[in-house]
Amino acid sequence: MTSSAEPALDTRTTGASSATLALHRPSRRRAGFWQQFARHGGALAGALLLAVVVVVALCAGWWYPGDPLRIVAAPEIWPFEQWQYPLGTDALGRDIAAMLVHGARATLAIGLVASVAATVIGVSIGAIAAWWGGWIDEGLMRLTELFQIVPNVVFVLTVVAILGPHIENTIIAVALVSWPAIARLTRAECLSFKSREFVQACRTVGLSPWRIALREVLPNALPPVLVMGTLVVAGAMLYESVVSFLGLGDPNVASWGRQIGEGRTLIRSSWYLCAEPGLAIMLAVLALNLVGDGLNDALNPALRKR
Repeated sequence: MTSSAEPALDTRTTGASSATLALHRPSRRRAGFWQQFARHGGALAGALLLAVVVVVALCAGWWYPGDPLRIVAAPEIWPFEQWQYPLGTDALGRDIAAMLVHGARATLAIGLVASVAATVIGVSIGAIAAWWGGWIDEGLMRLTELFQIVPNVVFVLTVVAILGPHIENTIIAVALVSWPAIARLTRAECLSFKSREFVQACRTVGLSPWRIALREVLPNALPPVLVMGTLVVAGAMLYESVVSFLGLGDPNVASWGRQIGEGRTLIRSSWYLCAEPGLAIMLAVLALNLVGDGLNDALNPALRKR
């Protein structure tokens, strides 16, 4: 009696242990991801810097309520001359600090929304081209090349000039020039997984092509796309800065590129007008690139073993 009951108890214990391990497996993967990400010192610095930019953007309305483009003081007050305006005023007497924090909100919003739109378009086109192949692949890749032929800056400026100087049009223009690279990367990743053994096994058991593509192939192909997404956000911020610098941005929205464009005529006498927003752009783009490097180390299986 006693000996026959003991194995049953061991079996139940083993089953419970297996269930517990299965429940903790996703958390272990997440822990491994963060450990790998934390090994990259530059990525941690970039994440901290990016967090600061995000907090500044979220608190802009609380720190500086009202219109940041209103005139509040005498023109060209240098930084730290008056405590009310720690970063000085521009040629019209507007508070540079207020425009910087509100500009962070506009610049980040354009970068994030344009990046999400470009990622959705690029992943959809790349996955469809790789999975179905044939004339569909050929046609979609020719369409991708068509968008890559025209220089990106020229394309963005043309679209904004045609549609009008509004923030929504800037997002559309930036998204249209950013998706081809994501589409090519997604196609290459999906093609590499298309002939793998687990995909053949899914076909053998009778899973539908759509289910295999969406639930098996695409999730495995997304990690490098996510890394590129951070670079797309950085690129979108630079495109927005160029558009605003040339005077094609939304005139009712404060942005870093607009600040540089308005201060360029006074760069010899009041160089801080361009230096402060330029430094903000540099730090934000640098932070995104460092975070992208950290994500690449954490999501790349080949680098995980180092």
